[in-house]
Amino acid sequence: MHRTKILNTGKAAWIRFRNKSARLYRSFAPATKRKHFAAKHKKNGIGDVLDCIITFNEYGVYCVPRSSSHRPAAYKLLSGRVYEPQTIAFMLENCASGDIIHAGAYFGDFLPALARQIGFNSKIWAFEPNTENYRCAQITLIMNGISNVVLSNSAVGASRAESNLTVKDSSGKDLGGASTLITGKPGGSGREQQVTVVPIDETIPNDRHVSIIQLDVEGYEKEALVGGMLTIRRCRPILILETLPGVKPIFEDEWFIHNFMDEGYQVSGYLHGNVILKHVIPRKKHA
Repeated sequence: MHRTKILNTGKAAWIRFRNKSARLYRSFAPATKRKHFAAKHKKNGIGDVLDCIITFNEYGVYCVPRSSSHRPAAYKLLSGRVYEPQTIAFMLENCASGDIIHAGAYFGDFLPALARQIGFNSKIWAFEPNTENYRCAQITLIMNGISNVVLSNSAVGASRAESNLTVKDSSGKDLGGASTLITGKPGGSGREQQVTVVPIDETIPNDRHVSIIQLDVEGYEKEALVGGMLTIRRCRPILILETLPGVKPIFEDEWFIHNFMDEGYQVSGYLHGNVILKHVIPRKKHA
């Protein structure tokens, strides 16, 4: 059914996509490995051919890493559906003419929908530390002809640093969008990948107005927010923060209450396991 939907978009559109994919493949694949677009790669380095799957939904075309096709977002898109449609709809309804900060971009599952419907002069500042996911997100952007997204192969944190990202579980299965930053020393199991961490405040120019900050950073929200406090105080954006099962929500943390709730942020709702916080009138502080 999904394949039929793709072919029915028209022969001319399909030919344009096929030609663009061929040009894209030639630019990304080493000359010695061009015989197989999805050749199995041994490492997760830039020089290796991606083992990926091209899929479609109502918003666009996506390059999905085959290694994480079992993950919820990948599974949904591979069946032609939209992942977290209510979150996407909310972001589009509330971004107005401002920019969006999107940390945890994965393979770009949100990007075609957001990029095509935000304001004319708006930008999306997207961050993805996992190298394979980042490369797939690059291809997703190119295939959709998107030019208003600034994509960074990095994590967001409190300060600029080098860190390690767990990209596989104990059985060796890829974590995909659930890759997590390691706060201590890496385990040395080969399941980690060295990544760059950057603060939001050093990335977003002061002349950009940010309407929404959406963080899907697997428990690293506090560090990401610390690195973006100047931007947050300047723009007072809507915050969309992932909540994890069995983990205390960040908005119940004393640090968050002092820096956000006491400064006018309130919980306004929940979407797909994300908490939505909006800036209203600062509440009175008790003596």
